Amino acid sequence: MMSGNDTIRLKGPLRASDLFSLEQYARQRADFRGRVLQHKRPRTIQIGPHVTWIFEDRMTIQYQIQEMLRVERIFEPEGIQDELDAYNPLIPDGSNWKATFLIEYPDPDQRRAALAAMKGIERRCYVQVAGFERVYAVADEDLERENEQKTSSVHWLRFEFTEGMRAAIRSGAQVEVGSDHPAYPHSVSLSAASLHSLAGDLD
Repeated sequence: MMSGNDTIRLKGPLRASDLFSLEQYARQRADFRGRVLQHKRPRTIQIGPHVTWIFEDRMTIQYQIQEMLRVERIFEPEGIQDELDAYNPLIPDGSNWKATFLIEYPDPDQRRAALAAMKGIERRCYVQVAGFERVYAVADEDLERENEQKTSSVHWLRFEFTEGMRAAIRSGAQVEVGSDHPAYPHSVSLSAASLHSLAGDLD
């Protein structure tokens, strides 16, 4: 991906020099957004009827930062750095996958009841590589997103893998992702396209 200052950096945390300026982004936004949406397709996993995981990486996080800077009209170095500090922890660092977890119910009453029933689900989300034990999510490291009554409709998840698991994923092993929470026991096997994209996070 070409960065804002025409220097290619594909790995590691984002720096201010990797970002488009507001003026550059205004010109590049349509093209960049199209590339990001295409990139996100195999990384967006529907689990059951009401849950979606979006596996984040450097490109998806840059898009989120660029959109935040655009909407808030942030151009001061301190403000840009604040956004980088907030979002960089969501970029996988080679030993893990990181995902945004969304619970989606169009009806407000159904959503309210589901969030109450699904309290704690973020800690019952897992990835299972064939031949290995389940890896449960480390959830919401930035802040607590549930209270005594209900869980949140949005969570951040990190799945940390052993060296053996990472090697198996890169070799194309079957991977199941899902939740074993009693109120939402759903799982799905990742497609070849999804595995190909996500294996790149483990380089």
